Amino acid sequence: MSEFAVRRSGNAVAEVPPPPRRAVRAAYASALSATVGFIPLHAVWAVGIPLWADQNKFREWYALGGGPYLFVLNGLALLAGILALSLVRPWGVVFPARTPFLAGRRVPHRTLSATAFTVSAFLLLYTVWAAVQTVNGFDDDGVFSPWIVVYGIPQFLVWGVGLSIAAHSYRRRT
Repeated sequence: MSEFAVRRSGNAVAEVPPPPRRAVRAAYASALSATVGFIPLHAVWAVGIPLWADQNKFREWYALGGGPYLFVLNGLALLAGILALSLVRPWGVVFPARTPFLAGRRVPHRTLSATAFTVSAFLLLYTVWAAVQTVNGFDDDGVFSPWIVVYGIPQFLVWGVGLSIAAHSYRRRT
Protein backbone atom coordinates (compact mmCIF):
# COMPACT_ATOMS: atom_id res chain seq x y z
CA MET A 1 0.00 0.00 0.00
CA SER A 2 1.51 3.39 -1.02
CA GLU A 3 1.90 6.25 1.42
CA PHE A 4 -0.98 8.05 -0.32
CA ALA A 5 -3.40 5.12 -0.06
CA VAL A 6 -6.64 5.55 1.84
CA ARG A 7 -8.21 2.53 3.55
CA ARG A 8 -11.94 2.42 2.96
CA SER A 9 -14.54 0.29 4.76
CA GLY A 10 -13.52 -3.33 4.87
CA ASN A 11 -10.41 -4.09 2.85
CA ALA A 12 -10.96 -1.64 -0.01
CA VAL A 13 -8.08 0.75 -0.60
CA ALA A 14 -8.35 3.93 -2.65
CA GLU A 15 -5.13 5.28 -4.14
CA VAL A 16 -4.58 9.00 -4.16
CA PRO A 17 -1.89 9.88 -6.68
CA PRO A 18 1.22 11.55 -5.29
CA PRO A 19 1.49 15.29 -5.84
CA PRO A 20 3.34 16.53 -8.92
CA ARG A 21 6.80 17.98 -8.34
CA ARG A 22 5.54 21.50 -9.11
CA ALA A 23 2.98 21.30 -6.29
CA VAL A 24 5.57 19.92 -3.85
CA ARG A 25 7.95 22.78 -4.64
CA ALA A 26 5.14 25.32 -4.30
CA ALA A 27 4.04 23.87 -0.96
CA TYR A 28 7.56 23.86 0.45
CA ALA A 29 8.20 27.41 -0.83
CA SER A 30 4.97 28.52 0.83
CA ALA A 31 5.84 26.75 4.09
CA LEU A 32 9.33 28.25 4.12
CA SER A 33 7.97 31.70 3.39
CA ALA A 34 5.52 31.33 6.28
CA THR A 35 8.09 30.06 8.75
CA VAL A 36 11.63 31.05 7.77
CA GLY A 37 10.52 34.21 5.97
CA PHE A 38 7.85 35.57 8.31
CA ILE A 39 8.48 34.29 11.82
CA PRO A 40 12.07 35.44 12.57
CA LEU A 41 11.48 39.14 11.92
CA HIS A 42 8.09 39.15 13.61
CA ALA A 43 9.53 37.23 16.58
CA VAL A 44 12.17 39.94 16.97
CA TRP A 45 9.39 42.52 17.09
CA ALA A 46 7.25 40.32 19.37
CA VAL A 47 9.98 40.28 22.04
CA GLY A 48 10.21 44.07 21.90
CA ILE A 49 13.20 44.73 19.64
CA PRO A 50 12.43 47.69 17.32
CA LEU A 51 14.39 46.44 14.31
CA TRP A 52 13.64 48.68 11.29
CA ALA A 53 11.17 50.66 13.38
CA ASP A 54 10.90 54.09 14.96
CA GLN A 55 11.89 53.34 18.57
CA ASN A 56 9.44 55.76 20.22
CA LYS A 57 6.47 54.77 18.05
CA PHE A 58 7.38 51.12 18.44
CA ARG A 59 7.47 51.31 22.24
CA GLU A 60 4.03 52.95 22.29
CA TRP A 61 2.61 50.44 19.81
CA TYR A 62 4.19 47.57 21.72
CA ALA A 63 2.74 48.80 25.03
CA LEU A 64 -0.74 48.86 23.45
CA GLY A 65 -0.61 45.12 22.69
CA GLY A 66 1.79 44.82 19.78
CA GLY A 67 3.74 41.98 21.40
CA PRO A 68 0.85 39.56 21.97
CA TYR A 69 -0.52 40.43 18.53
CA LEU A 70 2.80 39.45 16.94
CA PHE A 71 3.02 36.21 18.94
CA VAL A 72 -0.44 35.29 17.62
CA LEU A 73 0.65 36.13 14.06
CA ASN A 74 3.72 33.92 14.48
CA GLY A 75 1.53 31.05 15.66
CA LEU A 76 -0.76 31.52 12.67
CA ALA A 77 2.24 31.59 10.33
CA LEU A 78 3.41 28.28 11.80
CA LEU A 79 -0.05 26.79 11.22
CA ALA A 80 -0.01 28.13 7.65
CA GLY A 81 3.32 26.38 7.08
CA ILE A 82 1.86 23.11 8.36
CA LEU A 83 -1.21 23.68 6.16
CA ALA A 84 0.98 24.09 3.08
CA LEU A 85 2.90 20.89 3.79
CA SER A 86 -0.27 18.92 4.51
CA LEU A 87 -1.33 19.50 0.90
CA VAL A 88 1.58 17.42 -0.41
CA ARG A 89 2.37 14.99 2.41
CA PRO A 90 0.59 11.69 3.16
CA TRP A 91 -0.70 13.05 6.49
CA GLY A 92 -2.80 15.51 4.48
CA VAL A 93 -4.68 12.57 2.98
CA VAL A 94 -4.87 10.13 5.91
CA PHE A 95 -4.46 11.00 9.58
CA PRO A 96 -1.21 9.46 10.88
CA ALA A 97 -1.17 6.61 13.42
CA ARG A 98 -0.12 8.98 16.23
CA THR A 99 -3.37 10.98 15.90
CA PRO A 100 -5.76 9.96 18.69
CA PHE A 101 -9.27 8.92 17.57
CA LEU A 102 -8.54 9.81 13.92
CA ALA A 103 -5.64 7.50 13.04
CA GLY A 104 -6.08 5.92 9.62
CA ARG A 105 -9.15 7.96 8.72
CA ARG A 106 -9.25 10.13 5.66
CA VAL A 107 -8.61 13.85 6.18
CA PRO A 108 -11.68 15.86 5.10
CA HIS A 109 -10.26 17.00 1.77
CA ARG A 110 -12.87 19.69 1.09
CA THR A 111 -12.19 21.32 4.44
CA LEU A 112 -8.43 21.23 3.92
CA SER A 113 -8.53 22.58 0.37
CA ALA A 114 -11.12 25.27 1.26
CA THR A 115 -8.93 26.40 4.16
CA ALA A 116 -5.88 26.55 1.91
CA PHE A 117 -7.71 28.53 -0.79
CA THR A 118 -9.11 30.94 1.80
CA VAL A 119 -5.72 31.56 3.43
CA SER A 120 -4.14 31.99 0.00
CA ALA A 121 -6.80 34.51 -1.04
CA PHE A 122 -6.34 36.54 2.15
CA LEU A 123 -2.55 36.53 1.74
CA LEU A 124 -2.79 37.70 -1.86
CA LEU A 125 -5.39 40.36 -1.04
CA TYR A 126 -3.20 41.60 1.81
CA THR A 127 -0.22 41.74 -0.58
CA VAL A 128 -2.17 43.84 -3.07
CA TRP A 129 -3.42 46.10 -0.27
CA ALA A 130 0.12 46.55 1.09
CA ALA A 131 1.47 47.35 -2.38
CA VAL A 132 -1.27 49.94 -2.98
CA GLN A 133 -0.69 51.49 0.46
CA THR A 134 3.02 51.67 -0.24
CA VAL A 135 2.56 53.37 -3.60
CA ASN A 136 -0.05 55.82 -2.28
CA GLY A 137 1.56 56.69 1.03
CA PHE A 138 5.26 55.96 1.05
CA ASP A 139 6.24 58.04 4.05
CA ASP A 140 8.01 57.72 7.36
CA ASP A 141 4.99 58.36 9.62
CA GLY A 142 4.41 54.71 10.55
CA VAL A 143 5.88 52.55 13.28
CA PHE A 144 7.91 50.42 10.88
CA SER A 145 10.14 51.57 8.05
CA PRO A 146 8.21 51.84 4.79
CA TRP A 147 11.07 49.93 3.17
CA ILE A 148 9.93 46.78 5.00
CA VAL A 149 7.60 46.15 2.04
CA VAL A 150 10.65 45.39 -0.09
CA TYR A 151 11.01 42.34 2.15
CA GLY A 152 7.33 41.69 2.83
CA ILE A 153 5.58 41.88 -0.53
CA PRO A 154 7.71 39.26 -2.34
CA GLN A 155 7.52 37.00 0.71
CA PHE A 156 3.72 37.21 0.84
CA LEU A 157 3.50 36.61 -2.91
CA VAL A 158 5.55 33.41 -2.61
CA TRP A 159 3.48 32.35 0.40
CA GLY A 160 0.09 32.99 -1.23
CA VAL A 161 0.86 31.76 -4.74
CA GLY A 162 2.65 28.64 -3.47
CA LEU A 163 -0.27 27.78 -1.21
CA SER A 164 -2.72 28.26 -4.07
CA ILE A 165 -0.74 26.00 -6.43
CA ALA A 166 -0.47 23.28 -3.78
CA ALA A 167 -4.19 23.59 -2.95
CA HIS A 168 -5.18 23.24 -6.63
CA SER A 169 -3.07 20.09 -6.91
CA TYR A 170 -4.51 18.68 -3.67
CA ARG A 171 -8.07 19.31 -4.79
CA ARG A 172 -7.49 17.62 -8.16
CA ARG A 173 -5.76 14.60 -6.56
CA THR A 174 -8.30 14.02 -3.80
